[in-house]
Formats: sequence, C-alpha cells, structure tokens
Amino acid sequence: MTLKEKIQSELNSALKQNKAVAVSVFRQLLAAFLNKEKEKRFKSKEEKEALLTDEEAMEVIMSEAKKRKESIVEFEKGRRQELADKEKEELAILSIYLPEQMPKEDVEKLVQQAIEKTGASGMKDMGKLMQELMPQIKGKADGSLVSQIVKELLVPKND
Repeated sequence: MTLKEKIQSELNSALKQNKAVAVSVFRQLLAAFLNKEKEKRFKSKEEKEALLTDEEAMEVIMSEAKKRKESIVEFEKGRRQELADKEKEELAILSIYLPEQMPKEDVEKLVQQAIEKTGASGMKDMGKLMQELMPQIKGKADGSLVSQIVKELLVPKND
C-alpha cells in the first residue's frame, strides 16, 4: 500500500468517525498530492509517470507540516490563539506520517563530520556544507535547525 493509498484509507476512516479536523487535513493532503502529480505529469509529458512515489509523497507531507509550523508562529505573534491551536491539531495529525526527527546532538555530529570532510572554514562554505549534509538528513531533521547549527559551528571560525 502506497502512502497516498494509506492517506485515502485514513480519510475514509475519519469520515466514518466524524473527525472533522482529520477529514480536513487528509483532504488538503490529497489535494496537494494531486497538484504534485499534475506538476510531475506536466514536467515529464508522460501520463504513466504521474503517480507519486512514497518519497515524493513524504516531501508533500513535510511541506504541509512546514506550512502549519509557520502558521502557528504567525498566529501566535498575532495573538490568534484559536487559529494557532487549530494549526497545532492539524500538525499533530501530519506528524504521524513524518519520519522520526533526529535529536539535535546527532545533527551536530553530522554537521561536524561534514565540516571536517569538506574543509569548510566559514559562512562562504555554507552551501558546500549543506550540499554534503542534506542527503543524510533530508526529512530526518528540520532545515532551520540544521542551518542554525551550521551557522553556530562556522561563525566562530571567522573570528
């Protein structure tokens, strides 16, 4: 069963159980999958390649989760707690399908290893460093956390 099929099955269950928030999240997710498939079909110009792989579907879920996280921050800044709470509830549902996130200490170790491997010595090398890191941590760690750790470890070397 593909990830998309699993989400469709979860939608059907949520409909039967009258879980309004879950229904909304799963419908939005399926719409995002459909948009990604249309984009893929347009790029490849082949009908048969339109289905998403589980990895592509996971990217869509991560993107949707990131949108929720950003919305939560903005709603809390604007003192709209009821909207922030709704986004948190949706994020909790999406989080079930996300891979487990790496602890900060593990990310720091990987960043340190990448610095040693690439010989990065300052912020000018951040792109090279991120290029080395991303295949290892994609989906397993928040990009903003990785960026923050990279900056912390590279900036002192510029003094």
